[in-house]
Amino acid sequence: MSQKKESRDERASGGEAVPAKASAMRFWLVLPLVAFLALAGLFYAQLGHDASEIPSVLIGKEVPDFDLPPLFDDGKGVSRADLQTGVHLVNIWASWCVPCRAEHPILMQLSEDSRFDIFSINYKDKPENARRFLGTLGNPFDRIGTDEKGRSAIDWGVYGVPETFIVKDGRIVHKHVGPLNTEAFNTDFLPALGRALGEDLTQKPDEPTS
Repeated sequence: MSQKKESRDERASGGEAVPAKASAMRFWLVLPLVAFLALAGLFYAQLGHDASEIPSVLIGKEVPDFDLPPLFDDGKGVSRADLQTGVHLVNIWASWCVPCRAEHPILMQLSEDSRFDIFSINYKDKPENARRFLGTLGNPFDRIGTDEKGRSAIDWGVYGVPETFIVKDGRIVHKHVGPLNTEAFNTDFLPALGRALGEDLTQKPDEPTS
């Protein structure tokens, strides 16, 4: 009797373990699906949002502490000290960046305005390629600092290139993520630049084309 009782107990114990194992297997099978649906929902929520509207925690704060060497031997690098007075544009770019090439004509037109300087940070680029890029398309920049390791760009909170900042008296007042095309320039960047200069620029300078 004792052997039969033990046998029945073992079968009962095994019978109780089967549902538990099945539940655990179902959990691990469903988990990837749940994770996928969560990511898909997040992606869907971002659809229709303009990348240029990504907020920056640096808006209203002083520019980060940085000091970058010049791209050209006879040129000037860029540092925090160079941004302390007046209005400056800081463009983050690279020669391998296709959108950077697309926005370049707008930067060339902006460079004709004497009310502000355009500085740039050349991001994770080979200096010879960057110099060739500017030699072909023109150089709109008053100063160019090379950030071959990308460390200064991290301090600036850069998501990717191109990005353009408006700096007034050493503080970041606006950040534009992505290339400056005609629409982005007129609806987003130009009004922000006008506020920094204390002027209405909605009709000036001439609307750029790209």
